[in-house]
Amino acid sequence: MDSTSYKLYHVHGWDSRQHLEDYFSDKPNMVFEEDALKFPMENLTKTFSEGHIRGDILIDLTVGSLVHHFYAACEFFQHIIVLKVSDRCIMELKRWLDTRTGAFHWGHATKLHGEIQGSSDQFQNKEEKMRSAIPHVVKFNIEKENMTDPIVLPPADCIISAWLLDVICKDENDYRRYLRKFSGLLKPGGQLMIIGLLDTTYITVGKDKIHVLKYNEDFVRKALVGEGFVIDNCVVQKRTNVSDLIDYKAIMFIAAHKEK
Repeated sequence: MDSTSYKLYHVHGWDSRQHLEDYFSDKPNMVFEEDALKFPMENLTKTFSEGHIRGDILIDLTVGSLVHHFYAACEFFQHIIVLKVSDRCIMELKRWLDTRTGAFHWGHATKLHGEIQGSSDQFQNKEEKMRSAIPHVVKFNIEKENMTDPIVLPPADCIISAWLLDVICKDENDYRRYLRKFSGLLKPGGQLMIIGLLDTTYITVGKDKIHVLKYNEDFVRKALVGEGFVIDNCVVQKRTNVSDLIDYKAIMFIAAHKEK
């Protein structure tokens, strides 16, 4: 398949449940546990446990219907406002929020968080705490001046964006432009945490191949500085698995704060 025929995540959408099953489940042949589950959870837990990042509002701008990045965040923020580009992603996430029959099972991620944190908290209590921290799931349009129009969001203390910029950006100019929009959602001094894939061109979800912007660590660093962020930490891990579902070479976690 020629890369020009790859679908665009925010235009064409994808099968949210298939994405979870292929990249985030606990099935025996799921090879992405180290990169997709453990790496982001370890880095977010470490960053939040340092104690200087906390507040009232965290905005989540993350691909698909993921929740495992909330395990650490829900300890430090009163409210997590989740923004999604499609109704399908919202529907899948709300199945878990409302504990409906058939919701995706995140028990393996709950257990993993406990191991990372060294905590003996009961798993069920942890998931309930996460659910109670998420008062709103809001559909947004990245191209609108106010992405959540007609809703006006309060300025956030922190934003987490996992893998979203990878799949909504057609080129590097898009990446910088969307970073600017993310910055507009933050308070001065607010924290931005990005999880992304390096040197990637596609991700496969079901029968669809989705476009991914190819970039490297240096580009992201320069883009953040160019939009008024100070980089506090950056961790890059080489790919640990073999699969033709996706062609990334490394995964990156970067934490930065918006200059006042």
